[in-house]
Amino acid sequence: MRKSKAEAAQTRKRIVEVAAEEFRRKGIAGAGLVDLMATAGLTAGGFYRHFESKDALVAEALREACQTTAERLSAGDGKNDPAADLAQALGLYLSTRHRDNADTGCPLVALGSELARSDLAVRQAATEGFFALVDLVAAGERSEAPEPAARTKAMVAVATMIGALTMSRILTDPDASKALIDGARAQILQG
Repeated sequence: MRKSKAEAAQTRKRIVEVAAEEFRRKGIAGAGLVDLMATAGLTAGGFYRHFESKDALVAEALREACQTTAERLSAGDGKNDPAADLAQALGLYLSTRHRDNADTGCPLVALGSELARSDLAVRQAATEGFFALVDLVAAGERSEAPEPAARTKAMVAVATMIGALTMSRILTDPDASKALIDGARAQILQG
């Protein structure tokens, strides 16, 4: 029995959500399609009805995960204080909770080295996710620098966020790991 378009769309959405989490947990290479589809409650045979390739799924799952990350970080307190919203976003991003939950965290951190070796469509999705974070940081910075300089400053801040969180996951010393993310947050806020 064929599924309706609405049911097919729901199935595709479930596959993307599961893939976004599994790729962050296991890596792109480590998350096989058979296991991924089983986790979504589906058979592997149905994969190609929804996606033309694993790379197509990676790109879509990456977009989903980046959007979720940006939405989580942009949920300010509503007081229209960009600096406070930025501090709140940095507190969420550069935290031990984010460090310890790769499967629901920023995909740019979880998948960075794999993304760099991915096809153009996947790298484009990663680029879009990076610039969504840049826009979020730029909105919270009070800068008297001209627009291109302010944007460059925000790009460097986001690169620092990604790098600090990545290294905090690598470090075996929990105190050094926490000091790194706390220090990165403080440096970005100091401008």
